Amino acid sequence: MAFLMKSMLSNQVKNLGLGGGGEENKEESTPSDPAAAAGMTREEYEEYQKQVVEEKMERDAAFAQKKAERACLRVHLREKYRLPKSELDENQIQMAGDDVGLPEDLQKMVAEDQVEEEDKDSILGQLQNIQNMDMDAIKEKAQATFTEMKQAAEQKCSVM
Repeated sequence: MAFLMKSMLSNQVKNLGLGGGGEENKEESTPSDPAAAAGMTREEYEEYQKQVVEEKMERDAAFAQKKAERACLRVHLREKYRLPKSELDENQIQMAGDDVGLPEDLQKMVAEDQVEEEDKDSILGQLQNIQNMDMDAIKEKAQATFTEMKQAAEQKCSVM
């Protein structure tokens, strides 16, 4: 409230031309030195700036690593489902370095998917799929094939 009153009165006095606001401008003006503006010494300010730059570099490196991990996952999925490759993903992986891999939680998911696919490809998995098949259609197809083979053998063999 006091600030509001002071600013309103000083603006009115300036407009009158009495020059009452000259000293306040000098007090309120910010120093040209950024260290003084932050309330630090020059050495403290330089150290602070160095820390800010280092933190930014660390964040950028972590971000690039995450992007590369995501790109690695996309590459893995493209290989799994035989989709076309993406140059953008490969570039991101190369920029991050050679030590890029899938995160642990994604590796667990991939391992579970591989186990499920191996189970489906095994004999037990095929036996479970047999239960879902239409046995009548299979019988009819087998009988039709057997009949065709028998007729072809009769035509070729003069004894039968």
